[in-house]
Amino acid sequence: MTSQRTRDRLVRRLGEQGVSDSRVLAAIAQTPRHLFVDEALAHRAYEDTALPIGSGQTISQPFVVGLMTELLMVNSPRKILEIGTGCGYQTTVLAELCDLVWTIERIPELSKRARVAWRKLGLRNVHAKLGDGYKGWPDLAPFDAIMVTAAAPDVPQVLVSQLAEGGRLVIPVGDEQQSLWVIDKTAEGISSTKHDAVHFVPMLPGVRRHTDAG
Repeated sequence: MTSQRTRDRLVRRLGEQGVSDSRVLAAIAQTPRHLFVDEALAHRAYEDTALPIGSGQTISQPFVVGLMTELLMVNSPRKILEIGTGCGYQTTVLAELCDLVWTIERIPELSKRARVAWRKLGLRNVHAKLGDGYKGWPDLAPFDAIMVTAAAPDVPQVLVSQLAEGGRLVIPVGDEQQSLWVIDKTAEGISSTKHDAVHFVPMLPGVRRHTDAG
């Protein structure tokens, strides 16, 4: 159920679907997704599907994780900001590929759950906090890359401002109809590219203090 062979089968499927960066595929192969879902759903951890993680949130479909990570890693960023830690799975994939990941979550139960998984894995290059993702992490900016794992109605300009020159933002944008957008910040200015249709939970401001147990 949680063997390396099962993970490898998922990775082969992602490659067949179009995730082509060998670094990204290797990171997904090394990341034990079953540690980030409820025990009752562990037998489904290596299906290519989103799964509930409590608090009205989901762990993203592995193909979407692969796609977004591949788009983010084009310029081999070393310092990444993630908006929306969730259960910490996407964070862990990113941590396999860069020097430092700084990640923000607004739901305390999910942030705690992610930290437990990271301790089990001995992960040391992730720094997490509770906070409002719309504000980013200005004290630590600029970042080489920023990934947002919830859908915003439009691109938050404060996040664009926290990109380093040459940096890239990957974000789902839209309400009912969502698309993945890539925002590049260069010496010449800002460029935007629209990619695949996606479906994410909405990006909300503030810190959620009262939630269902996840």
